[in-house]
Amino acid sequence: MTPKDPSDHPWSDLDRPPLNATALRRALVRPDSPWTSVEVVPETGSTNTDLAARAAAGTAAAGAVLVAERQTAGRGRLDRAWTAPARSGLFLSVLLTPDVPARRWSWLPLLAGVAASGALARTAGVDTALKWPNDLLVRTGDGERKIGGILAERVTGPDGTASVILGIGINVSLREDELPVPSAGSLALAGAHTTDRDPLLRAVLRSLAEWYGRWSEAEGDPEESRLRRSYTAGCATLGRRVRALLPGGRESTGEAVAVDGEGRLVLADAEGVRQPVEAGDVVHLRPAREEPSGE
Repeated sequence: MTPKDPSDHPWSDLDRPPLNATALRRALVRPDSPWTSVEVVPETGSTNTDLAARAAAGTAAAGAVLVAERQTAGRGRLDRAWTAPARSGLFLSVLLTPDVPARRWSWLPLLAGVAASGALARTAGVDTALKWPNDLLVRTGDGERKIGGILAERVTGPDGTASVILGIGINVSLREDELPVPSAGSLALAGAHTTDRDPLLRAVLRSLAEWYGRWSEAEGDPEESRLRRSYTAGCATLGRRVRALLPGGRESTGEAVAVDGEGRLVLADAEGVRQPVEAGDVVHLRPAREEPSGE
């Protein structure tokens, strides 16, 4: 039998205590909240995968929240791996069944970014920025570091009802030697006022509930709900020269000038021709005058 990793014990690191599932349910599952259940599991491969499977089988209701103390196969965009030590971050997924036109569901990952960014600013005192379409950044002395990401996946239940799984991962207490890549960061390394995950999780879910309610009441309209205004105000991608890595191995480079009504990033090339980017991986580039010729 393989010896159990001592770090798996909930109290192996006193700086990383386990979440209090009972207190979280009491605080978040309320008549005026969209959250219908909150479950905390010690470990899983991916909360998105687990919740999507339950939704597809009809065993998860809209408003379900699944939180893991540790993910062993967490996924980001383009199936990138997302791993971190146990209890070092927030790893959660929520199941939403929006009663708004499906063409506006593309705003959900951007909505989650606005909600998470605002919650972290208020609760942890960390100034975050949004990288289109779904990354949470903090600014440090050596530039920008990614502290979190959002993954949205559509799933259909056995009765044909379409829903969205929103996965959110946020690095909370990761230390420098635990970062998976040099461009990663954490709330702790950004000087957060607190790394207590209970209030951070409550703040994120309450902020998400508030924005989701506002967006739903506006039938998903990003203008009426003020979602587009809030997203563009906090988006670090806008006004910068970027390279968009598009599906099929294509690339597009230009200045990010807007986020349109469908949540797409609009790039302007050297001649001012605008092109909306619906899906892709965006790389922030240095200003053109700082780039060596031929790059």
